[in-house]
Amino acid sequence: MKKTIITGAVFAGLAVLLGAFGAHALKDVLGRYASTWETGVQYQMFHAVGILIIGLLMEKQTSRLYNWAAILFSVGIVFFSGSLYVLSISKVTVLGAITPIGGVCFVVGWFLLILGVSKRTMSK
Repeated sequence: MKKTIITGAVFAGLAVLLGAFGAHALKDVLGRYASTWETGVQYQMFHAVGILIIGLLMEKQTSRLYNWAAILFSVGIVFFSGSLYVLSISKVTVLGAITPIGGVCFVVGWFLLILGVSKRTMSK
């Protein structure tokens, strides 16, 4: 639980730093890829908050489903947002092929979170 909350907070803090870095220091480098960078930052923040929520849910009940959801959100951030960051800076568009892997991790993570909450509600 504690590790999950710390992970979410680290990803959230990095999203803020990367957002500011992209808007200021990389403004000229990103050019037309600025919106791609912003998408990476937004999805990173959304899923960092998701990881924080999972950590809070784990305080009430430990669940392998919650644990896997947090892992998949973390992997999704690395693949989805990470690939968009590298694509934005390098302009190597073939890196966009990695992005959907992260997207699938996000979707499966949300599904596992739903299952975990549903199981918890059913058992009460």
